Amino acid sequence: MKAFLMYGDHDFDLQRKLPSNEQALTQDLELNTLFKAMALGDKFLFEVAKKAVLSSLNDLDTIRYRQNIFRDCLKNASIVRDIYDIAVESLERQRKGFWGFTSRYPGSILYGSIETLEMFVGMLKKLKNVADAHADKFASEGFTAFFAMLKKELGDEYFASVQNHLRELKFRDGVLISAELGKGNKGTNYILRKPHDTKQSWMKRIFGPKPLAYTFNLHPRDESGARALSELRDRGINLVANALAQSTDHILSFFNMVRTELAFYVCCLNLHGQLSQKGAPMCFPLPVAPGERRHSLNGLYDVCLALSLEQGVVGNDMNADDKNLVVITGANQGGKSTFLRGIGLSQLMMQCGMFAPAESFCSNLCDGLFTHYKREEDATMKSGKLDEELSRMSHIVDNITSNPMVLFNESFAATNEREGSEIARQIVCALLEKRIKVFFVTHLYEFAHGFYDKKMGDAIFLRAERQTDGGRTFKLIEGEPLQTSYGDDVYKEIFGTDN
Repeated sequence: MKAFLMYGDHDFDLQRKLPSNEQALTQDLELNTLFKAMALGDKFLFEVAKKAVLSSLNDLDTIRYRQNIFRDCLKNASIVRDIYDIAVESLERQRKGFWGFTSRYPGSILYGSIETLEMFVGMLKKLKNVADAHADKFASEGFTAFFAMLKKELGDEYFASVQNHLRELKFRDGVLISAELGKGNKGTNYILRKPHDTKQSWMKRIFGPKPLAYTFNLHPRDESGARALSELRDRGINLVANALAQSTDHILSFFNMVRTELAFYVCCLNLHGQLSQKGAPMCFPLPVAPGERRHSLNGLYDVCLALSLEQGVVGNDMNADDKNLVVITGANQGGKSTFLRGIGLSQLMMQCGMFAPAESFCSNLCDGLFTHYKREEDATMKSGKLDEELSRMSHIVDNITSNPMVLFNESFAATNEREGSEIARQIVCALLEKRIKVFFVTHLYEFAHGFYDKKMGDAIFLRAERQTDGGRTFKLIEGEPLQTSYGDDVYKEIFGTDN
């Protein structure tokens, strides 16, 4: 049995290796804030959220597959959580009875497997009852296949057969074993036999032919004899004990996968619920093929900022279709870095099959998302800030793929204006030659205006809006880069105008 709730044809691999720039993405986009909101204190949900978000999909069909499943989850949130709770309860109860599987004795393995399978059968029945009662409320391909599988695999005949086998394997009437004599009269070829039919009529039991048998009795204090018989019994049931343990592992694996794959949608429901309480807009993004150049959005906001503020956040609009370069300049504390972080977060959320933090969002898929943010100097740096920036840029280039997106935030500002602008210009030109999508937040006027003067058809220039009184709207508008970032506004706000 397979869940197939993350992919249509294979399981979700929780052990999958994360991208090499995982740490940079987590730090620059403040991803731990997102993961904590999705997990709500649950360590397992946190791990699933991290793996799913950072393991971006490059397949349009799989993204749509997950989006449709999450649409079902939004309509049937309580049912989805009930199924998830069944899987969690099954695994927790199995762990409490794990002792039988750690034993090396077949008898203990058999007993533990029977106990666990009886518990699993009860949980499978609960799962089947949910499917029977609510399957018609789900329309997605993933849930439709999941419920159809449960209906097919978990019929009444299946449960009756399993319960009958488990009842027989308890050997309440003893164990029937055959053996042969080997060299030195040692027993070999121990085989567990089907018990004699005990449902015969009393006439047959009395007058029917009796099988040839020999019996013997052990003295109550004959510990050696009892131990020898126990060893003979273990040899006879060894194969069936191992087979039953494998069956238990199969059902255990199924519940593990149901829990893991549904955990992603539970995380999405958790996040969706928190944003809904804040009145933040959300939408199902429209992904397009990596080769296209699409990036249009309305009301986009930084989901991590929205989660940390009581009041609502300002959304931004942008139409960067057919653009490879987006340069963002303007007033200090005007929302540039927040917008850039929102771009990165929305891309990751879209490419793992989630909703997007916007009124509408459309973007082409990227084979990789990379961030190059300025770093504050600290004791861990082994060289100057500029050298450190260039080293991180080199690492990005070494790992870059065919259709990536790179987010720069005030990069190469650790040196003077002219040198920083030239470094940034050469790097961006090289990336654009490879048709790599670039977002660049900068105060380097020479760099920004140099590209603006070229009147490039595949570039768009955004500027953080500033009101005449120095107030910030946190809106980005299209506009020519300015020579000032209005740092004096920030100074006056902090220190006042009387000096």
